Amino acid sequence: MEKKVTSPFLTALILTLVLFVLDIVAGFAHFRFATWYRWLPAIILFIVVIWACVNYASQKNGDVTFGNVFSFGFKISAITGCLAVITFLLSVYLIFPDTRDQILDQARTQMEKQGNLSEEQINAGLDITRKFFLPFGIAGAVIFTIIVGTIGSLIGAAIAKKNPQSPFENKS
Repeated sequence: MEKKVTSPFLTALILTLVLFVLDIVAGFAHFRFATWYRWLPAIILFIVVIWACVNYASQKNGDVTFGNVFSFGFKISAITGCLAVITFLLSVYLIFPDTRDQILDQARTQMEKQGNLSEEQINAGLDITRKFFLPFGIAGAVIFTIIVGTIGSLIGAAIAKKNPQSPFENKS
């Protein structure tokens, strides 16, 4: 009897929910924009994708190829990236509607610290950011998730135990 293989969608759904809950906790605890927190979701995504790839190969008893395992991890990344759009919209527009203003304030502070931009240049940059906040946020969430997930998939596929059986061998 073959082990049941966990679907990429279920893994991505659970991963997305964990990341969403983490985002909500970070928002209410006011460390959402802390430097140390910025990389935490990426690290979690990276580790979960590697673990899922290794687990997938184990569930298939090693009867997988590098491509099979990579594909499984990439599907998780792609689905998580799509679901990240939904969680981004919920987080920014429903749960924490002041997020955009906080991001713009931080951007203004960073530009002023550089000291090489005039007030008009800073305002023009912030106007562009304000205008394209939604497309930048969505694209950033999807692209970042897929890049981190792809790297995790490559590593997971490389370290997963593989012993593919030839379809021409006699299985007795």
